[in-house]
Amino acid sequence: MDDNKRRDFILHVIQPGLAGLMDGSVSSLAPLFAAAFSTQDSRTTFLVGLATAVGAGISMAFSEALSDDGKLSGRGSPWVRGLVCGGMTFLGAVGHTLPFLLSDFRTAMVAAITVVVLELLIIAWVRHRSMDTPLVSAALQIILGGVIVFGAGILIGSS
Repeated sequence: MDDNKRRDFILHVIQPGLAGLMDGSVSSLAPLFAAAFSTQDSRTTFLVGLATAVGAGISMAFSEALSDDGKLSGRGSPWVRGLVCGGMTFLGAVGHTLPFLLSDFRTAMVAAITVVVLELLIIAWVRHRSMDTPLVSAALQIILGGVIVFGAGILIGSS
């Protein structure tokens, strides 16, 4: 892929997708784990996580699509960016929600935490691969953000 096509692909797809994936994976941790720790119930936690994933996906889709028509910035179609960003936000949030379909709460919790770790590592790798961010730097940044939001969810859910 030549440099101009790679740049356009990064601006039109990778950047909005990465923003959505980071937002969905990180911002949904607090409500999901607050629900988990406060209810100790897989079904309730799953419903809170699903509502968070759907709401965040819709919100980020509109936010990205309406933030820039793409003409001045060269970032491409707002509808494509909005769909990519919203879809990846949903995917990031629903990933660690799905384990709560398991009826055993402890098993669901371990599975969800495992998925969170995998999500954060994947995000760091995508940032490294596509955005030329050093891998260690990308991992530390995304993991730090994830730990802070996860901790907030635990504190709120345990209060």
